[in-house]
Amino acid sequence: MIEFTKMHGLGNDFIIIDNRDGRLAATYLADLAPVFCRRNFGIGADGLAVLGSSSVAPYRMQIFNADGSEAEMCGNAIRCLGKFIWDRGLLKEKSFALETGAGIKEINLNIRGPKVVSVNVGMGFPILDSEKIPLSGPPRKVVEEAILVEGNKLCFTAVSMGNPHCVIFVPSLDEIPWKKWGPIIENNPLFPSRTNVEFVEQINSEAVNVKVWERGAGATLACGTGACATVVAGVLTGRLKNIVDVHLPGGTLKIDWQRKNGNEVFMEGPAEEVFSGRVKS
Repeated sequence: MIEFTKMHGLGNDFIIIDNRDGRLAATYLADLAPVFCRRNFGIGADGLAVLGSSSVAPYRMQIFNADGSEAEMCGNAIRCLGKFIWDRGLLKEKSFALETGAGIKEINLNIRGPKVVSVNVGMGFPILDSEKIPLSGPPRKVVEEAILVEGNKLCFTAVSMGNPHCVIFVPSLDEIPWKKWGPIIENNPLFPSRTNVEFVEQINSEAVNVKVWERGAGATLACGTGACATVVAGVLTGRLKNIVDVHLPGGTLKIDWQRKNGNEVFMEGPAEEVFSGRVKS
């Protein structure tokens, strides 16, 4: 039997497993993820978030998508793990580091009484080099590049926040079949590692509405790295200021791209525990 905790960040939900003793191999976890994440036949989640040991930080986070593929980074999952660590007394500090597949990330917990009310994460530096995102074709920075989807010419900006994102600004989210376009773009040969896709409707220079198609998970209620990538793309295209409220179906994240202070992107939002249990592996 495997003990687990179900958590979510703005409805983007995860099965949390404590694997600090390393008893569960990565290949085994990858096999478990599609089984556990099935909503009608398993626990149900967008992904599996695993807390492990680390030699370079207090702990390590591994993320497995609902299809079993491993992701480099997940903004909502890291907030959930931050709360998980605090609530279980695994660390006494309100600020600490976590190792991820996208490097070391700094977590700062906003505590009110005994409760974690929000989590701020230093998400690192946006990657704009096409070879590192990655994108096929010649080396370049991809800003407002054309992509053809079912005969529709769209313009996208490519950003990596440790995982790849394709950000597309549209006049209205209600007027596009984004759930149909999402998987087409995710699997476009232009993205050799596939990609997350953000469809963005601008409200003003400090607020946007976003619908997310996540690589390996499909339509989700929120995406932390996607919110960060959206703001980076919005600043690069002259649409947005550096501090933006990103409204997702599950709620709002505040993103701050500190271009004049180190160029790091910071994300703040909630994390909630739903229930805990044991499941047969």
